[in-house]
Amino acid sequence: MNTQFLKRCLVVGGLCLSSAFAQDSAKAPTPTAPPGPLTPIASLNVARYMGTWYEIAKYPNYFQRKCVRNTRADYQLQTDGTVQVTNRCTQEDGSADEAVGAARQIGAATSPKLEVRFAPAWLSFLPAVWGNYWVIDLDADYQLVAVSEPKREYLWVLARTPQVSPEAYNALLQRLAQKGFDLQKLQRSPHTP
Repeated sequence: MNTQFLKRCLVVGGLCLSSAFAQDSAKAPTPTAPPGPLTPIASLNVARYMGTWYEIAKYPNYFQRKCVRNTRADYQLQTDGTVQVTNRCTQEDGSADEAVGAARQIGAATSPKLEVRFAPAWLSFLPAVWGNYWVIDLDADYQLVAVSEPKREYLWVLARTPQVSPEAYNALLQRLAQKGFDLQKLQRSPHTP
């Protein structure tokens, strides 16, 4: 298994896209004031969140530098209440890369704050192997989501399908700008058959 892929998934981003609705970055809204503390959504139904999410866009990051298309994440609730996370993508040479990790909810049963690790289970006692995974925007139908962490260094836009409507995507961009994200850094994630 590719170690670089494992590292890139620490924050759990890797989840999928669609280039069918390319937003002109010159027209993307930008933050108008210094951002305050990032707040996640009010509550998350973890069971409803399970399944496949496709990466629509992301902040470029070291962990995903070899992924060029077809990035997605599959979440599966385990009997102990944790979540199995399987991230997949296609690399430049056409080969597939996959990493399997675990996520745990932090706080109440409806908490939108999770932590994810792709390090071996025997290292799970180390805080450094866990990365923040905060759901910061989610539509009522659990079809389009934005995920980040407190410092706003990482950002992923995910959807249940590789394509989302331009209207829904642009509305999400507006909300992200209001939360203090620099949308000039956001990069589309392509999907191919």
